[in-house]
Amino acid sequence: MAQTAPPPGTPSSPSAPRPGDENPWASGGVMFAGVLLMVDGVLDAIKGIAGIASDDVYARINDYVFKFNVTTWGWIHLILGIVIAIVGWGILKGSAWARGAGVGLAALNMIANFMWLPYQPVWAVVSLAIDTFVIWALCTARKPVI
Repeated sequence: MAQTAPPPGTPSSPSAPRPGDENPWASGGVMFAGVLLMVDGVLDAIKGIAGIASDDVYARINDYVFKFNVTTWGWIHLILGIVIAIVGWGILKGSAWARGAGVGLAALNMIANFMWLPYQPVWAVVSLAIDTFVIWALCTARKPVI
């Protein structure tokens, strides 16, 4: 007996992806992005506390366009770090607002770390890489993570 082809628009097998199905890499990436945002927020807070506690923790830059007092940079990183960690926690809890806020804050953190680059190059590059992955993961997933 000959098999008939399925009607157009129907998946050919039960395991075929359907429109709206989530890529497992993307959904796992969102969870990992939440964890990375929390870690990046804590790292930013540590950078901030170090800058606030002592002005000589970081190298002094004489002629730099984005030169701020190290204490000012400390407050910027501390506040940004706390907010980023809270948004990371929101992503792990599955909050809808947290994904959009995560993309925006990761982009803002990328800008801050790019401006911070002369003070701590390795630490800034690590944060830039984390933020790049976070933005990718939060922008590629389609379904909310629960």
